Amino acid sequence: MPSLRDLTELVRAPAALSVPGDVLAGAAAADALDRRVPGLAGASVLLYWAGMAANDLADRELDARERPERPIPSGRVSPGFALGVSAGLTAAGIGLAGLAGGRRALAVAVPLAGAVWAYDLWAKNTPAGPAVMAACRGLDVLLGASGGRVARAVPAALTVAAHTYTVTELSRREVSGATRALPAATLAGTAAVAAAAVTRPGPADPAHRAGWGALVPAALAGWYGLHYGSAQARVAADPQASRVRAAVGAGITGLPALQGALVARTGAALLGVAVAAAAPIGRRLARLVSPT
Repeated sequence: MPSLRDLTELVRAPAALSVPGDVLAGAAAADALDRRVPGLAGASVLLYWAGMAANDLADRELDARERPERPIPSGRVSPGFALGVSAGLTAAGIGLAGLAGGRRALAVAVPLAGAVWAYDLWAKNTPAGPAVMAACRGLDVLLGASGGRVARAVPAALTVAAHTYTVTELSRREVSGATRALPAATLAGTAAVAAAAVTRPGPADPAHRAGWGALVPAALAGWYGLHYGSAQARVAADPQASRVRAAVGAGITGLPALQGALVARTGAALLGVAVAAAAPIGRRLARLVSPT
């Protein structure tokens, strides 16, 4: 049997800290911050871990050449066991979503699970890969919104999806290195994402403009942009593979700051700060278990 450490590496467990913020951003935007949110966040984490296990299963031959230390090519986890873990986590994630949010949550969780498997088994190494992964994260935000006004969460979902697109594009060059044009393009995308995170969609609400809480979305979006953007700038200066991997890691561990900005811009400033607090924790844990 694989050890707990092996399973932690297989599913990249610490990287799941970037997941609950999707659900919270969607719930905050849809006015659905209620008792359903913890269950939906748990379902999101389970589906994320399922995708990580399926990713390693699909990439086991490539990893045998490029990352032989990964759990499957190193022999610490068998392909059959990884398949069982991924399938079990998928079923558990869908089931928990249904228990927490009913039919409306299932209507999002099922296509989300399908998109996760589609990315791992088909889209990852095709031109459609970044778009499919972006769709996964966008649906994750809408999962959080499923108990409220879903349409109001679409801007937040698109913002998180756009961020995910940039990270996924960079991740395709983690081994080979990138051209300078790629990080320049993703850096421009990151700047647009940070700006979008500060802008509250819909009519302006004076209640959200008053007090220190009005500064929180801008501060968190700036933190996100500085952390992830500076890593991409280093790739643009020297696009070697190690710097690309560092930028991908920064994109993953910096996502909670973006999610926090999206939550805070709805008026839930303290909750936004709490969501963003996962960013430094994720960076510390990334030193122990790689998020990429």
